[in-house]
Amino acid sequence: MNPIGSPQRPLLVAIIGSGPSGFYAAEALLKQKALAVRVDMFDRLPTPYGLVRGGVAPDHQKIKNVILVYERIASSPEFRFFGNVKLGRALQAEDLRRRYDQIVYAVGNESDRRLGIPGEDLQGSRSATAFVGWYNGHPDYREESFDLSQEAAAVVGIGNVAMDVTRVLAQDPEKLKGTDIADYAWEALRRSRVRTVYLLGRRGPAQAAYSPAEIHEIGALEAADLVVDPTEAELDELSKSLLSDPEGKKNVEYVQAKAKLGDGTKPRKVRLRFCVSPVEVIGEGGRVKALRIEKNVLVPDGRGGVKARGTGQTEVLPVGLIFRSVGYRGTPIPGVPFDEKGGRIPNRDGRVLGPEGLLAGEYVVGWAKRGPTGLIGTNRPDSVATVKAMLEDATAGRFLSGSGDPDPEALPALLKGRGARFVTFADWKLLDRLEVERGARGGKIREKFTRVAEMLAAVSEDASVSG
Repeated sequence: MNPIGSPQRPLLVAIIGSGPSGFYAAEALLKQKALAVRVDMFDRLPTPYGLVRGGVAPDHQKIKNVILVYERIASSPEFRFFGNVKLGRALQAEDLRRRYDQIVYAVGNESDRRLGIPGEDLQGSRSATAFVGWYNGHPDYREESFDLSQEAAAVVGIGNVAMDVTRVLAQDPEKLKGTDIADYAWEALRRSRVRTVYLLGRRGPAQAAYSPAEIHEIGALEAADLVVDPTEAELDELSKSLLSDPEGKKNVEYVQAKAKLGDGTKPRKVRLRFCVSPVEVIGEGGRVKALRIEKNVLVPDGRGGVKARGTGQTEVLPVGLIFRSVGYRGTPIPGVPFDEKGGRIPNRDGRVLGPEGLLAGEYVVGWAKRGPTGLIGTNRPDSVATVKAMLEDATAGRFLSGSGDPDPEALPALLKGRGARFVTFADWKLLDRLEVERGARGGKIREKFTRVAEMLAAVSEDASVSG
C-alpha cells in the first residue's frame, strides 16, 4: 500500500472556506516538496475570496489585488474549487471525514456581536456587517435596505470596519462611482441625506482600534470634516503612562491636531467621540429617533491595559440610523465543535478540540481559530502555523478515521448525486470575466452579480454558448 503523502497516494485535504486564511493554508500545503498534497476547497457561495470580495470597501481596490496571489494558488493542478456548496446541506461534516485525511475550517466569523441595550431591535438599528455586505453586493444582503433619508447616523465602534462604514456614508458618492460598489447601493448613497455621522469609541484615542491610514482617510474626505472634541482628545494620566505603541502615538497626535480645527466648513461632518458607550436606543413609532450615550472614565483592567467604566453622565444624540460595529463572531456548523461563549471553533494551536479532546485530522485557521483580529496579511502566518501542526500530525500518522478516498471523482459524484450545482474555479473565471465586462460598459471596475441564481444562470449560459 502506498503511504499517505506519496505521489501515488497524496495527502487529501478539504478546506472549508475560500477567504484569505483558506487560500494561505492551501498555499502552505501545496508548496511542500517532500509531501504530495491534493487540496479541495469549498465555499457556500459560487464566488471565492471571502471578505476580500464581500468585505473590503469599494474605494480600497489596492487591497483587493491580493486575489492575484490566490489565483496563482488556484492554478495548481492539485487544487480544486467547489463553490455553491454549503457544509451542512448537500455536504455534511461526516462526508468529509470519510473522504479526506485532513479538514481545515476557514469559515471566518459571519455574524456580528450585539450591543445588548434597550431598543437595539428598533427599525433603523442595524449591524455594520449588513451594511458592508449590502454595498459590496454580497448575496446574503442583496435585499436589505437602509433608510438614508435620515440626516444623522451613529456608528458604534472605531475599528477599521466602522471606519469603512463611516467613510462610505460621509464621502461624496461620485468618489465611488467607478469602483465595484453594487449599483443599487451607489444609487441609494447618491440620494442619501445623511450629513452627520457620529463615530463612537468606548475608550480613548490611545486605545483606538483603527489604523493611522484609516483615520487619515476620514480626515482627508473632500465632502466631510473630521470633528473632534478637544477635551475628549486629551489623554488621561493612565493612558499617558501606558502609551508606547508607535501607531497609537500617531493616532493620538492626529486626532489632537484635528481637535484644534473646530467644526470646519464642509457640508458633512464626522463627529468622532471618545470614552462614550451607547446605553439606550430611543424610539418613536417603532423606529430609531435618538441614541443615549454614557460618558466613560478609563480604569486599569488588571492585565496591564485599561477598560471603560461608565460615570452615569449621559447625553442624547439625535440620530435616525445606527450601525453597530463592535466585533464579529462565528456561526455554528452542523457536526463541527463550536464555542458559544468565544464565538469560534475551539482549538489548541489550530487543532480542533471536541468534547473528549483533540479531533485527529481536523484543524482551523483565521478568525474561526483566533477570533476577529488582524488584517488580511495576518492570516498568512496564522495559516502557516496551523499547516505546520497538520504536517507534524501527518508525519505521526494522525489522520481522520475514514483514511480518505483517493478517487478524485468521488466527491464530484457525491455532490451531483445529491443534486448540488457546484461551481468550479473555471466557472468562477467565467463569472469574473462577465463582471468585468459588465463594469466596463458602465465605466466601472466591475459590476458584480449579486444573486446566486443569477451567477449560476450566467455560468450555465456562457458555458453553453462557449461549447
